[in-house]
Amino acid sequence: MAEPSPRKRARRGERARPIASVAPQAHPMGPLEVDRLIHERLRLAILSALAVNDSLTFNELKALIRATDGNLSVHARKLEQARYLTCSKSYEGRLPKTEFRITELGRRALLRYLDHMEALISAMRERR
Repeated sequence: MAEPSPRKRARRGERARPIASVAPQAHPMGPLEVDRLIHERLRLAILSALAVNDSLTFNELKALIRATDGNLSVHARKLEQARYLTCSKSYEGRLPKTEFRITELGRRALLRYLDHMEALISAMRERR
């Protein structure tokens, strides 16, 4: 019999099973697991863009990752609450300016995430 989908399990009140972890090396906090906060496409795009730029304004980031104002606001706020990025607001003349920067915690989380993805890719290639 086929396994029920995650949506069907959720409707029945069952919890989703965690994604199996693949650790390329021992980690002081246990095996690496996918950081669900970063794994979302737009949040990964935000952190990746900020990792290679000192800072980006709201409009620069929005154009770079092709997001709507609302989507960028919601996802940036989640990353800010996790302390993965900082948001500073100021004015240039009469125009508001919102600027984002990745934090050291966010940079470490992104690197851990990338290490985990590389380990998954390597494991899958080895299985061929």
